[in-house]
Amino acid sequence: MVDTPETKRFATYADFWLFYLREHAKPATRALHYVGSALAISLLVYGVVADAWALVAMPFAGYGFAWAAHVAVEHNRPATFVHPWWSFVSDFRMFGLFVSGRLGPHLKKAGLTIQ
Repeated sequence: MVDTPETKRFATYADFWLFYLREHAKPATRALHYVGSALAISLLVYGVVADAWALVAMPFAGYGFAWAAHVAVEHNRPATFVHPWWSFVSDFRMFGLFVSGRLGPHLKKAGLTIQ
């Protein structure tokens, strides 16, 4: 089997992280991921505090926005299908770095322009 970016195995998480950021090169892709992540976190809190049924909607909200971004904006295949755990971790890492204003240096290291 030929190793494509979508099927490549990474020796370290650090290598995967740079790949992940490059797969989210467009600001609109990242923005839709942020919406999905924020909604998923909100549903988690609401589900724990008020209505457990909200927990059922969590993955649809989080992955729905993210996957729509890859189809409509980035035009690539979500890394989740080949690297589910590292993609999950990276999505929330990217969100946390964005919210805290510290994502820029990571994008720069991945060779992306900060927009």
